[in-house]
Amino acid sequence: MGVPSRRRRPSVPVVAVAVVTVGFLTLPLVGLLVKAPWGSLWPDLTSPVAMAALRLSLICSLSATGLSLVLGLPLAWVLARTEFPGRSLVRALTILPMVLPPVVGGVALLLVFGRAGFLGRPLFDWFGVQLTFSTAGVVLAETFVAMPFLIITVEAALRSLDGRYEEAAATLGAGRWTVFRQITLPLISSSLVAGTALTWARALGEFGATITFAGDIQGRTQTLPLAVYLALEGNEQVAITLSLALLAVSVVVLVSLRGRWLGAIAP
Repeated sequence: MGVPSRRRRPSVPVVAVAVVTVGFLTLPLVGLLVKAPWGSLWPDLTSPVAMAALRLSLICSLSATGLSLVLGLPLAWVLARTEFPGRSLVRALTILPMVLPPVVGGVALLLVFGRAGFLGRPLFDWFGVQLTFSTAGVVLAETFVAMPFLIITVEAALRSLDGRYEEAAATLGAGRWTVFRQITLPLISSSLVAGTALTWARALGEFGATITFAGDIQGRTQTLPLAVYLALEGNEQVAITLSLALLAVSVVVLVSLRGRWLGAIAP
């Protein structure tokens, strides 16, 4: 019996290209570590501007993650378990923010929820609510770009779930909520955790939609990525320090997942 093709040793040209690709992806990160001002790392991280940006980033990213769970779980369920005309189109529109340039997403949010937008105008005129240039606007922008990660991960888990367990529970008299809480949720918990972590990491690192829709106001809308951009213009050392903080968060998220996200979306 021959060796499976997936276990055959790759050719030298393939290995060479793979090495170049790894270098291309990792060398910028290595450069960031080499240039890091390790001696002043802690003072830079604990400066008033950095702490304000960090605090706001945590509040907004966690809020966006919570909102994504509330809005994304039902949609993932509908996409995975319901047949209806246009489902493919709905799914495409749902994951579009994953490939859409963030600044375009920010412009779209501005046209809808801005002071002159068709939803933003009545919100302001009737209730005095202004989402642009506000912390709530940051949460909205981060939710828009990050929620698709949760939806696509949970939907894939639901589609691959063995339905016999749910059917057996229903046959024994369990209601829909009981089946979901005691059967479905534990079975997809790994994918749900992975999707939630990826959603939070994406929200934490959001830049384009945030600055376009919410602006860059210290203490109100200036998250860590925006603080990095602003610091890069005048204080490269602080910009590198804040970039290291975001890099550390990303590494921790990826290591903690240990491939569970890839396993969840595999066909």
